[in-house]
Amino acid sequence: MPELPEVETIARGLNQRIAGDVIESVWLGEKPEPLKSPAAEIASVLEHRRILQVRRVGKHIVFDLQRSRRNMSRRAAALDGQWIVHLGMTGRLLIASPEIAMAKHTHAVLKLASGREVRFVDPRRFGRLAVVRIESKIATGFAAPGDEPLQSQVGPFMALFRGRKTPIKSALLNQKLLSGVGNIYADESLFRAGIRPRRRAASLTRAELQRLHIALKAVLREAIKLGGSSVNDYVDAEGQEGFFQLRHRVYGREGKPCLVCGTAIKRVIIAGRSSHYCSRCQK
Repeated sequence: MPELPEVETIARGLNQRIAGDVIESVWLGEKPEPLKSPAAEIASVLEHRRILQVRRVGKHIVFDLQRSRRNMSRRAAALDGQWIVHLGMTGRLLIASPEIAMAKHTHAVLKLASGREVRFVDPRRFGRLAVVRIESKIATGFAAPGDEPLQSQVGPFMALFRGRKTPIKSALLNQKLLSGVGNIYADESLFRAGIRPRRRAASLTRAELQRLHIALKAVLREAIKLGGSSVNDYVDAEGQEGFFQLRHRVYGREGKPCLVCGTAIKRVIIAGRSSHYCSRCQK
């Protein structure tokens, strides 16, 4: 499943290419699983809307929309709807020319005034498409349930884990605490902070939580810079793979020597999720 860096990369790429364009029409496939909102509602909110911006919220991609009016600048435009996309395990958002053959498992196509198309492709159909109507000028629309990791301050970050008896790895994956962190970046951050994934969150010292706060931000920013990690099906909005998988220090390296001390990387299951760590570097 794409995590924060992958979703951020896709959202930035889409924003650069289609912000300001207008959605002229919407086609939705027959499969019901991807549609979290009714098909008619999705079409109603999207059609004839200008795309003000595309951004990431947690693990979701949010298209901020405004009713298309001539001679209205984007700066003066008022938000009146949103398209919310969750990519699930295998979902992709791609920009394509109409003459390019539609890929199998395409579930939505947005035809743009520029002549291009935004296509949502998802072979396993775990992704979700929803819309939000913004009825008031003061409404903010879709929001993630947890804190934004890249904007978190150390004090509130440490408070998230106070008194929690769950393993720190599970706490990092809890989207109600931190929105966007997934398996890859939890493992990599815990390694850089020198903390074992099974440690109870409440047992971490102030110094350890400070190290984790720094490590998490550093890992996420580095991964975004490199376009995310392409370990399965992930590609960005232009169909390009990321490169952060070449920098993984523990994730997916079970049995291989630690890049710091040479100890074999271990893999354990915590709350049904694989966790990778070095038994010597992480305490």
